[in-house]
Amino acid sequence: MKTIRDFAAAKVAGRKIAMVTAYDAGMARLLADTPVDCVLVGDSVMMVVHGEADTLGATPELMVLHTKAVARGAPDKFIVADMPFLAARKGRAHALDCAAALLRAGASAVKIEGVRGHADVIAHLVESGIPVMGHLGLLPQSVHATGGFRVQAKQAEAAAQLREDAAALVAAGAFAVVLECIPAKLAAELTASLPIPTIGIGAGAKCDGQVLVWHDFLGLNPGFKPRFVRRFADGEKTLRSGLTRYAEAVHGGKFPAARESF
Repeated sequence: MKTIRDFAAAKVAGRKIAMVTAYDAGMARLLADTPVDCVLVGDSVMMVVHGEADTLGATPELMVLHTKAVARGAPDKFIVADMPFLAARKGRAHALDCAAALLRAGASAVKIEGVRGHADVIAHLVESGIPVMGHLGLLPQSVHATGGFRVQAKQAEAAAQLREDAAALVAAGAFAVVLECIPAKLAAELTASLPIPTIGIGAGAKCDGQVLVWHDFLGLNPGFKPRFVRRFADGEKTLRSGLTRYAEAVHGGKFPAARESF
């Protein structure tokens, strides 16, 4: 992915979009030359890197910091940066300043959770030349309002509201939308009906693409095992093994060797 037009082209061609999170230059360098299509600098950084219980502690300044790091590590990737908690709810000027800072930091686009109450803000950003990816379903920034991290839109009324929200995002000019933790049947319906790509996380296989958190799909957080995550590597085992071998080599006086000394 190079531009938002590549997202549209992928949907038309039926080619799935692979998206992962990254939070620092080291992570970004590892994925820079892989077939991964795009990178999300998610406010999930608060949970998986900073150890918080939710994403609410993310600030524009923090997101800029992490976005700059990822952009340095993967300068040729399409980078989407999360607008943090309440950034889209403080009016157009504040949202524009936040989004502009993220793009100056290296993002190609921003992602905004929800649409009700700030569709005009999304439209204003798009009209100002800032690509916006939407995010519907489970909204981590609204976790206190929804009663926790749980599947959304299971009831008919909630599903109808989600359809309306998706239509509002399209009308506001969003180029894609993340669908998080909603029934697979509903996600498939939206994917078939929306003119923009859907990126699923816990939303079934029929979405136009998928996104997973780096630490989850590499098995770096063994205590977190949501149903929608597949581990594509046993990162915890590899890292623990390496750390153990290093400590044993130091304790045994076997590191550094002569060839590793000056």
